[in-house]
Amino acid sequence: MKQPLVLPKVDSQDKDLQTLIEFYEETLGFCPNSVKTMHHRPRIAYAFIEMNKAVMQNNGKVTSALKRLVGYISSNAAGCRYCQAHTIRAAERYGAEQQQLENIWDYKTHPAFSEAERAALDLALAASLIPNAVTDEIAENARKYWNEGEIVEIMGVIALFGYLNRWNDSMGTQIEEGAVDSGKELLGAKGWETGKHTY
Repeated sequence: MKQPLVLPKVDSQDKDLQTLIEFYEETLGFCPNSVKTMHHRPRIAYAFIEMNKAVMQNNGKVTSALKRLVGYISSNAAGCRYCQAHTIRAAERYGAEQQQLENIWDYKTHPAFSEAERAALDLALAASLIPNAVTDEIAENARKYWNEGEIVEIMGVIALFGYLNRWNDSMGTQIEEGAVDSGKELLGAKGWETGKHTY
């Protein structure tokens, strides 16, 4: 793409937009251009923020770091390089082990991942493919390690990133400098690049 489908909203006088920017300064270190683009219709941005907060709230054993790794696997399956960089950055910021960050591509076999984590990541991969690839075997394995509420949390992350993957790849959202740094540092050795998200 020669430019994003819609450019991010930039308005230093818009107090609501500035509040969103401050919120993301804490979680990612910058406000995503995706949210600034949604803010052209503020209710969409606010609804997304509320969904994001609900999905990322921890109510059981699913950790903040694992949720971000689930988001990464989901985004990788969808091919969204923008969200791949964001999720691996967020996983690092929320305490994922270095061995997991460096070996996320090999989660099925690498010893840094527990069987419970593998079950969650297998679900993320299968649920993010088109057509959907969740089987009885994948479902049974997920139920072996996670209760119903925890599976709902995991599926919430997968569904949230389904929305974000569609949004950012279709919009061609410009990737932010911090996300580029994380993508290159943590995913570059496996071929990650900014793709359509750099102008």
